[in-house]
Amino acid sequence: MTSEAHTKSRAGSPGVIAVPARPLNPIYAELPTTIFEVMSQLARTHEAVNLGQGFPDDPGPEDVRRRAAEAVVDGWNQYPPMMGLPELRRAAAAHFRRWQGLELDPDSEVMVTSGATEALAGALMALIEPGDEVVLFQPLYDAYLPLVKRAGGIPRLVRLEPPAWSITREKLDAVFSERTKLVLFNNPQNPTGVVYERAELALLAEYCVRFNSYAVCDEVWEHVIFDDVEFCSMMALPGMRERTVKISSAGKIFGMTGWKVGLVFAAPAVMKVLSKAHQFLTFTTPPNLQAAVAYGLGKPDSYFIEMRAALQRSRDRLAQGLAGLGFSVLPSRGTYFLSIELAAHADALDDEAFCLDLVRSHKVATIPVSAFYAQDAVKSVVRFCFAKHDATIDRALEQLAALRRAL
Repeated sequence: MTSEAHTKSRAGSPGVIAVPARPLNPIYAELPTTIFEVMSQLARTHEAVNLGQGFPDDPGPEDVRRRAAEAVVDGWNQYPPMMGLPELRRAAAAHFRRWQGLELDPDSEVMVTSGATEALAGALMALIEPGDEVVLFQPLYDAYLPLVKRAGGIPRLVRLEPPAWSITREKLDAVFSERTKLVLFNNPQNPTGVVYERAELALLAEYCVRFNSYAVCDEVWEHVIFDDVEFCSMMALPGMRERTVKISSAGKIFGMTGWKVGLVFAAPAVMKVLSKAHQFLTFTTPPNLQAAVAYGLGKPDSYFIEMRAALQRSRDRLAQGLAGLGFSVLPSRGTYFLSIELAAHADALDDEAFCLDLVRSHKVATIPVSAFYAQDAVKSVVRFCFAKHDATIDRALEQLAALRRAL
């Protein structure tokens, strides 16, 4: 056999030698297509009202957007400082002093990242060593688990259930141990809409202190809260100041989810290591967006109060409409989301089957909350996004009314 013939027999085409495929990282290679991608594609295919994806119809505050445009035309477009523009770090420290009573040094305790997910990834890479145990609460944001595993952490999952999604001493006893390096905690919580009160936060803080564990706190929804509820950061609790990594999101604060500007707060000794992870992930964030966020964080209190009131009206519009159609609506005190528990007529369907039928047959896209569980999923809850125009919400309710009539 000639050399050319040998090449053909191995590869099936001249001049190409087949090389056995080497395995890819299984943490990512084995991840299935997410339900979010599936539902978004089905919404496009069926021209459905999309209440699945969590972003507002509104483009965001015009003055903040204009400040970004001005900064990109008239300002600096080369590398900004790795830790973030000084003006943004100062504005962030002042903002959270005003709203949450936190005293933060902008020079040593504040960092800017390219979104909150980058901040989460960097924090987990910086704090976890292979074999460390990490406490997570499910339902959970879908990025948490692969990021923890990729950092070498061993997840210990707390299963929360409707309607209260409560954190209890019994649940914490089952997962905390001397091997617990950190807890990854989301408050206000997506997808449930829970804003955890000080008593449950204090319970979690007690365990972090007892087991000498860090708390990486995803608090991106901290401004999106309703019913005059007061948000309390874990960083403000006794014993937590030096062990908490607080993560915020300008995209959530200003309703512009595509901006991907994250804010990270931690004590200097912790921040020193977090900054190294950030340095070798994205290094910087677009300076024009940073300048605009610095401006936005200084907006008067009335902006943030009115933003909450507008979203609360949208929440109430959808909640009242769903309740009027006979759905069992769960409380939502924060985020862009509220959920229903499937009524008796839908018991034959789990939440995923319900959502798939809803988008295909009745042209409303939603998300099954079981998708936020890694194991032992609750399969009776469906999430809706209400950060939409009234016309969008009303059209969805009209479609759902047709579903009720069909039943």
